[in-house]
Amino acid sequence: MTPWEAKHFQDFKTVNTKEEQMIATETTGIENLTLNITQEIHVRASLEVTFAALLEQMVENDTPDGKRMAMKLEPWPGGRWYRDLGDDNGHFWGHVQAIKRPTLLEITGPLFMSYPVVSNLQYRLSEEDGGTLIKFHHTALGLIQDDHRQGMQKGWTHIHDRVKERAEGKGRR
Repeated sequence: MTPWEAKHFQDFKTVNTKEEQMIATETTGIENLTLNITQEIHVRASLEVTFAALLEQMVENDTPDGKRMAMKLEPWPGGRWYRDLGDDNGHFWGHVQAIKRPTLLEITGPLFMSYPVVSNLQYRLSEEDGGTLIKFHHTALGLIQDDHRQGMQKGWTHIHDRVKERAEGKGRR
């Protein structure tokens, strides 16, 4: 049993069936199965420029340590968001659940997690004095690994900092 399994399946029970198979039942509390991250990003650029920068950043993504991630986004309802590894290989991150330019983008899917989990990302943009306010919310339900849970805040902050830099750079031109 891995350390992750030991932590998440610490209270498992073994049941014997006629075929003598072992079945583990998990008794993890709901707080270990959910994730909620909320961020507000103040951008000194128009609503339209900020929304365009958000879409661009979701495609031209990189990790906090500078590793480029080749992403594709089909910005329409039902469109896919996925990591393109080339030669018809990749990793599905989610579907566009809702898009209302330039004020709303919602994506649902597993994101970077290759295990039983579903996420909802919500970006709500509104005008504020001197620019745009982005309200971001990431909600997830599933067997979220601790290393992913701990890295998400840093990852989203990095992405949102890049959106802000991109939008504010275009807004000055």
